[in-house]
Amino acid sequence: MDVKRLFDFPYYQLEKYNLKKALVTKYNGEWKSTSTQEYIDQANQISRGLLKLGVQPNDKVAVISSNNRTEWNIMDIGILQTGAQNVPIYPTISEEEYAYVLNHSESIYCFVSDEEVYKKVMAIKANVPSLKEVFSFNEIDGCKSWNEVKELNEALQEEVEQRKAAVTEEDLATLIYTSGTTGKPKGVMLSHKNLVSNALNSTTRFPIDSGESKALSFLPVCHVYERMLIYLYQYMGVSIYFAESLDTISENLKEVQPQTMTAVPRLLEKVYDKIIAKGTELTGVKKKLFFWAVELGLQYEPYGQNGWWYETKLKLARKLIFSKWQEALGGNIDVIASGSAALQPRLARVFNAANIPVMEGYGLTETSPVISVNDIRKKGFKIGTVGKPIPDTIVKIAEDGEILIKGPQVMMGYYKDQEKTDEVLVNGFFHTGDIGELDHDNFLKITDRKKEMFKTSGGKYVAPQLIENAMKQSRFIEHIMVVGEGEKMPTALIQPNFEFVQEWASRKGLSINSNEELAKNKDVRERFQEEIDHYNEHFGKWERIKTFQLTPDEWTIDAGHLTPTMKLKRRIVKEKYMDLYNKNYDRA
Repeated sequence: MDVKRLFDFPYYQLEKYNLKKALVTKYNGEWKSTSTQEYIDQANQISRGLLKLGVQPNDKVAVISSNNRTEWNIMDIGILQTGAQNVPIYPTISEEEYAYVLNHSESIYCFVSDEEVYKKVMAIKANVPSLKEVFSFNEIDGCKSWNEVKELNEALQEEVEQRKAAVTEEDLATLIYTSGTTGKPKGVMLSHKNLVSNALNSTTRFPIDSGESKALSFLPVCHVYERMLIYLYQYMGVSIYFAESLDTISENLKEVQPQTMTAVPRLLEKVYDKIIAKGTELTGVKKKLFFWAVELGLQYEPYGQNGWWYETKLKLARKLIFSKWQEALGGNIDVIASGSAALQPRLARVFNAANIPVMEGYGLTETSPVISVNDIRKKGFKIGTVGKPIPDTIVKIAEDGEILIKGPQVMMGYYKDQEKTDEVLVNGFFHTGDIGELDHDNFLKITDRKKEMFKTSGGKYVAPQLIENAMKQSRFIEHIMVVGEGEKMPTALIQPNFEFVQEWASRKGLSINSNEELAKNKDVRERFQEEIDHYNEHFGKWERIKTFQLTPDEWTIDAGHLTPTMKLKRRIVKEKYMDLYNKNYDRA
């Protein structure tokens, strides 16, 4: 069968693979699997229940889940089959943002995962006139269970089939509210065709065996990246295991032993730092061997470009050292797809050297999301790039360097916002706001965010992300924001990697009792200056960080420093640390 609409994926899977373990979630310490058939049966129950509740085509139903789980996917298909739209909401945003998204989308029902989310929704329910009822996956006192929706009437299946038949690939499927680094969230309208085409075209870059592989899913499925991959996994007959949380990934990897997973660079940085910390604890020959392998890994180039002698040493390093890294990730990884932010080349090198293929890709919510992605096969991998464009995708570089995109994955527009839509969709091309270049082999390279570049008072342009990505290679630096719009020079606000710096301080015999003390300590600042000086070497004089301040607190999503995809909310970070910003420029 042809897959044209998102709810066609499970039926295609039933026909081609009929998996016993289509979706697998852990409840009370035990993995429980749902077969392809059960998945479809339950989705139909939801569709019938929604009809009974009066859901009409083009109604909006919100789903808010603290973690990825089987129920989310059943809801997704169940909603879409009725011709209604699924509005996924990121669980950790503020109550105020919940109210904004629910009101803007005019959602009529809301399904939540647990008590914490339920409380947040109930706190603002009175301010959302469209919202009729809230249902929950977990049992919560005083809240209706989603099972009540599933128990409604068999006789409505015929109507469900009629509703399905009326949905076309051009129809709106979902509204995804971007967590915007500036201003109010925008509702990105994605059609069935946007997401289906992206999933099918992305399969051409996915080197795993259909019908025999397992995926571990933990990036939030309310974002388009993980969600599109969930559809891709269904199409390829991959069993999807949902990790319990970010904290349990290490155990879940060992239990599931997946062939594939997705990651964001921040996660890969943390994995790498943990591995290095373990290596630092070794002694004697073992320690020497470990760091010899790491050094070798950092010089890695694909396809034997470093010559036979390098490859010989690499073979040895893989056997003695890197095989243990693979075991830590479950031992079966064929590919890790990295997206949502720039991956440092050193991480791409060291993981691929370790035979853990990390393939970086690029895309935006507005492009469903994939535009380009690396693929180890057929010379399709180049470090420092985001790969070649996927099929059916035209990438054009504008005169000012902005990346423009045309293809079936480009969104329908922003919901209820024609003005913003017209700003980014011009002559059929989507303006990404990113600056980049295509090389002679058609590999795409991202050089900066157009919106984030700034000019110093001397009229020189500075690309903050380039500098930040270089500096974040330091184990001392957890987060860094380069500032200096209209100032005489660029400076930085830095959140130290508190755990690592505390360790370093105790090795040096420094007594530091709190993060506040750490941020002000003279020896710590001098050590940070050495790090800054080292990385400044790579930049032009006008781009170098002239001075910096350390913040005493951690930058988090909950505190508002970061978006849910771990991008800096630049305006908010600057406002929070205005005193430190002024100190950088000698303004008391």
